[in-house]
Amino acid sequence: MDLDPTLLARIQFAANITFHILFPAITIALGWFLLFFKLRFKATKDAKWMDVYFFWTKIFALCFAIGVVTGITMSFQFGTNWPGFMTSVGNIAGPLLGYEVLTAFFLEATFLGIMLFGFKRVPSWLHSLATLLVALGTTLSAFWIIALNSWMQTPVGFEMRDGVAFATSWFDIIFNPSFPYRLTHMLLASGLTASFLIAGISAYRWLRQDRSPAVMAAIKCGIYSAAVLIPIQIFVGDLHGLNSLKHQPQKIAAMEALFETQRGAPLVLFALPNEETKTNDYAIQLPKMASLFLTHDRDGEVKGLNEFPGNHPPVKPVFWAFRIMVGTGILMLIFSWSAAWCLARRNSLPRFLAIGLIPMAFSGWLATESGWYVTEIGRQPWLVNGVLKTVDAVAKVPSAMIGISLTLYLILYAVLLVAFITTLFYMARRAGEKGKDDSSPSAGQAIVEIIAE
Repeated sequence: MDLDPTLLARIQFAANITFHILFPAITIALGWFLLFFKLRFKATKDAKWMDVYFFWTKIFALCFAIGVVTGITMSFQFGTNWPGFMTSVGNIAGPLLGYEVLTAFFLEATFLGIMLFGFKRVPSWLHSLATLLVALGTTLSAFWIIALNSWMQTPVGFEMRDGVAFATSWFDIIFNPSFPYRLTHMLLASGLTASFLIAGISAYRWLRQDRSPAVMAAIKCGIYSAAVLIPIQIFVGDLHGLNSLKHQPQKIAAMEALFETQRGAPLVLFALPNEETKTNDYAIQLPKMASLFLTHDRDGEVKGLNEFPGNHPPVKPVFWAFRIMVGTGILMLIFSWSAAWCLARRNSLPRFLAIGLIPMAFSGWLATESGWYVTEIGRQPWLVNGVLKTVDAVAKVPSAMIGISLTLYLILYAVLLVAFITTLFYMARRAGEKGKDDSSPSAGQAIVEIIAE
């Protein structure tokens, strides 16, 4: 194989993170949804909330298991494909990854068993506490991973000695300039991912004539939470963009396909960026709107890629990934607000909206993945911005070796993804069949009867 081993190593890591992040994007927020379902049951004693809780607990467990396995596989690549990363900045990356395991993963793993299997074996308060701690663990995990990734984007609080980074302020390292925006953006992204997944899978059950109270409760919960979160996410995304403009202007220039520094920069809605000619072919743009959004001045100056010769990311993937993320966010806004209006007015969904919610169940995945591509590709050619270049961290591994493992990873991930989605809809059909059987009580009803006794 004559392919560049650096490119293959990058593709392999991208494939791993692309698949891995699908599952934390669900579990980070789904844990808090589970806590909400449990607390609603404790407050109302309505069996439907425990039906919702038990159905989504199974999906949480499935996502957690796949996320753990793929996370371990991904971390192996620091040693196999990217030894220069740990050699150069391991003094910072190592502790942050260690904190994630010690404070988050162990917390999740310890109390997950109680949450899944301890409902009839431990006091109710302890089971609720276990659900809370699992949700807290998923959020702590995101905290540490985002802290490391943000530091790689905006590194501070360290000094270099003979090519090795040494921490001078852990507070500055963790709470680096981009961290608050990235963490908030990611938590909201997870909330939207879980919201649309709950709404979409529940809409699928509803369309299959499962009209149990639990299904409608889940639909409302998913839709209303999405309707609240999406405008907040749009606002936070704008703040995040302004932060990137300050610290990573070359990334913003690539997102906007802006080749020349100019005042009154246009907002490019659609184009085919041409890096060879430094122009946008077939461009559809709004005059001066990029300057207005980015500088709050229609004649404000926005730096172009010409300011960063040989030191800016590839334009096309960043440009298109950003537009996919924004477009998906607009669809989320339209679907969630339309469905929320129908639920509030009619306490039901039009059939076309219910059908549309099924593919929208995975819209959070699309938005999250495209957002991560903007973040990670937009950092190139740096692995740690301004400190360590990607080409300086890669291992000298033959292309054939990386190509073989990459092929196996892609095949395995494709099979697992199909199996996961198939399992989701299988579980939804099974739950719907049980819901139609009036001769046997639901799980929630059985629990109410046990408590009553």
